[in-house]
Amino acid sequence: MQTTPPLRAVAPGDPLVTNRFGIPEPDIDPDAALPASEMAMLVLPLVGFDGRCNRLGMGGGWYDRSLAFRRDTSAPPWLVGAGFDVQRVEALQHEAWDVPLDAVCSEVATHLAEHIA
Repeated sequence: MQTTPPLRAVAPGDPLVTNRFGIPEPDIDPDAALPASEMAMLVLPLVGFDGRCNRLGMGGGWYDRSLAFRRDTSAPPWLVGAGFDVQRVEALQHEAWDVPLDAVCSEVATHLAEHIA
């Protein structure tokens, strides 16, 4: 059983395939996976975020486990959430295992974390 998601570099124009949920995703050879520490930036999905760039995900902890090394080090990789401003909440409870984002980009603004701003 895989405990963390495979992380892969993706470029514009890369072929996409439809996954089991009907979502297009890059069609990349699993052997092309890279350690997160070797990437310059990761764009992460989110369910919600707050003004401190704490991220609420789907509850699986995949990104927190994959990016645990970023709790004690600064970028790179830059961790950027992709969301909509309607997903922003006043505050999220932050747990010890949570890895905060460096920024969240929405249709309205780029929200920078306090340690970046």
